[in-house]
Amino acid sequence: MAQAPSDVEQSLIPASAARSSRTWAVILAACAGQFLVVLDVSVVNVALPSMRADLGLSTTGLQWVLNAYSIAFAGFMLLGGRAADIFGRKRMFLVGLGLFTAASVAGGLAQEGWQLLAARAVQGLGAAVLAPATLTILTAAVPPGPARTRAIGTWSAVGAAGGAAGGLVGGALTDLLSWRWVLLINVPVGALVLVGAAIWLTESRAGDGRRLDLPGAVLVTGGLAAVAYGIVQTEESGWTAPATLLPLLCGLAVLGVFVAVEARTGAPLMPLKVFRSRAVSAANVAMLVCGSASFAMWFFMTVYAQNVLDYTPFRAGLALIPSSLSVIVGSKLAPRLMAKAGARNVAVIGALVAATGFGWQSTMTADGTYLTSILGPGILMMVGVGLAATPLASLATSGAAPGDAGLVSGLINTSRTMGGALGLAVLSTVAAARTAGGTNPEALTAGYALAFRTGTGVLVAAAVLMLFWLPRRAHSSPAGD
Repeated sequence: MAQAPSDVEQSLIPASAARSSRTWAVILAACAGQFLVVLDVSVVNVALPSMRADLGLSTTGLQWVLNAYSIAFAGFMLLGGRAADIFGRKRMFLVGLGLFTAASVAGGLAQEGWQLLAARAVQGLGAAVLAPATLTILTAAVPPGPARTRAIGTWSAVGAAGGAAGGLVGGALTDLLSWRWVLLINVPVGALVLVGAAIWLTESRAGDGRRLDLPGAVLVTGGLAAVAYGIVQTEESGWTAPATLLPLLCGLAVLGVFVAVEARTGAPLMPLKVFRSRAVSAANVAMLVCGSASFAMWFFMTVYAQNVLDYTPFRAGLALIPSSLSVIVGSKLAPRLMAKAGARNVAVIGALVAATGFGWQSTMTADGTYLTSILGPGILMMVGVGLAATPLASLATSGAAPGDAGLVSGLINTSRTMGGALGLAVLSTVAAARTAGGTNPEALTAGYALAFRTGTGVLVAAAVLMLFWLPRRAHSSPAGD
């Protein structure tokens, strides 16, 4: 006969349940913040024509609706990560989300083009402060082990779903309401998450008394912003134009000076020792390479559906819902597979599955069917991306010292963002070269198909890189191998 629980055991039950509820509330808040950040990278794409008509934006101005956000996001990410370590993860989460939400209000109410561009830049700054804090808060709330891996899987899935949902959310809001709601939708969600975060999150910081390395912050922010600017200029000017080469070379030079300064300063923004961790260095390079293909996938799938198959923006978003769900499935399946096969092997398998989907997508035709030209390859691509992203994020954060947790979280987010910007620029150039100015469905399809074939090669290369460079097991020491 079962023995009744003792008074002590009974008192522990509600305490344990309360801790579990609080942990899930923390995970929910962190994931909601990450969803908003990634969503706004792509949600405005389908609203651009309406913005142009309403605000009288030029072609260049329209491009900067996207670029102002992505450059500020990429440029300030490392600074945001270190600020979270020094000033507090909860504090910077609230500051970043508050700035992001306020900028969304300003953008949604903009009456002039410059007001919209300024708001998008401030949104990117808020996102750069918010994004590193989301992952750091999550890893601090869940102890190392299978539970943390599952939590990171949820974070990866929600982030990927944010990028995937951009087309659907943007299309629906633009068609049913107005382009302004593409930005204003962030306001009620942001306000709700702010209240929940203020209640449920607990403050944490590095606690080592270090101060912000201002010279390093200025150099790395300026360098990353210049590189991001150069990358996005390729879409308009090409890779060999002075408008592209000058910021790229200047940005790389500034980043070189940053590395030299960090090697000599007593309290660096980015201690170079973090790269002694094989897990941190390999996972970041792998995330950059994988991100270069996966971010571009959403762009090319959307324009193929609209420009070739003649889908409306809303219908194109609906068509990609199975792919959006697939990335969530892959991200949630990854922790279970990691427990059996190891993080490295799951990341390699994910890259190969995604490469298979990219290869299938490269067989698209101008009169393709939904089943074979969007649904099937889209599911394969996104399951693979989900499988790869979770172990890479887990490996990168497991190789960080506690005082560098925010920095390493910012680093993995920077790698993914910079990889996405670089990949989209390169693959857009590849597609444009193949299209050679043609605008008929056959020419456009040929360009998109070549971009997917190139992406297939990139993902296979990523799988080989991960197989030989990623550690077999995660280590908690920053110097681990």
